[in-house]
Amino acid sequence: MSRIYVLHENNEWTDYLKDRLEELGLPYELWHLDEGKLDLTSTPPEGVFYNRISASSHTRDHRYAPEFTEAVLAWLERHGRTVINGIRALRLEVSKVNQYMALNQAGIDTPKTIAAVGKNRIVEAAEDLEMDSFITKHNRAGKGQGVQLFHSIEALKGYVEGDGFEEPVDGITLIQQYIKSPEPYIIRHEFVGGKFLYGVKVDTSEGFELCPADACSIEDMYCPTNGEQQKPKAKFEILQDYHPPFIDQYERFLEENDIQVAGIEAIQDEDGNVYAYDVNTNTNYNSDAETEADIYGMLELAKYLGSHLEKIQA
Repeated sequence: MSRIYVLHENNEWTDYLKDRLEELGLPYELWHLDEGKLDLTSTPPEGVFYNRISASSHTRDHRYAPEFTEAVLAWLERHGRTVINGIRALRLEVSKVNQYMALNQAGIDTPKTIAAVGKNRIVEAAEDLEMDSFITKHNRAGKGQGVQLFHSIEALKGYVEGDGFEEPVDGITLIQQYIKSPEPYIIRHEFVGGKFLYGVKVDTSEGFELCPADACSIEDMYCPTNGEQQKPKAKFEILQDYHPPFIDQYERFLEENDIQVAGIEAIQDEDGNVYAYDVNTNTNYNSDAETEADIYGMLELAKYLGSHLEKIQA
């Protein structure tokens, strides 16, 4: 029987999708691809294959999950199976350089960025950037890996030459223009089936860890005010009646790169210019924000996967 196959490497991030698939009565199977074997002469089962492999897999000791997944996706695509977020999506997921080049090709602005390999080259890249403030980040990252804000070359040298330097898993460090927003937030634009679902405002005042999944969320903290317990402002807030003009451009970008499910993070500077700086094809959703707005990403995703399964069964 045809079913939905979920390719992943993180059980915690898959639980909510499992719940929604079961809620809709859809048959599914999970393929955990942190390791395994693949007979290239075999034929894949019939079904819908949804790729949820993350760029941050190496932080969970799943160093080669993306590479093995690409082999599996090549096998599936060679046999003409229905693949959601295939090889092209995976290659963008694990490389911000690939992301920025594809975004720029689609006419979407990204922060000025220089890629560097080698500690001395990182410092040289920052000098070439010629900006008072800049950030470093890993090319293959996730979870805010390697993201540091600097206001001088000397501060960068201290970081690069010190014990706290984080070596990127692929060796590539990005030195990037720091976009100063008038308010401390970014907006993450969620897409299912290549179509805009909603925008979520993410508070960045506590740093660059912006993962919306419940497993990533910081526990709610309460502080006394006049003898009462008050909950702090939500870190994630789904925006109502939000549909900026560049959404059409984002949707075209996804279509051109064969990406069906994604979150695109963007920031606006003090002059109103909007820059996209991250494309997450392993997108997650925050349950508190969704409950407040009464819209549910995983439910829409499960329905979308189910619609493809119906086509195959028909």
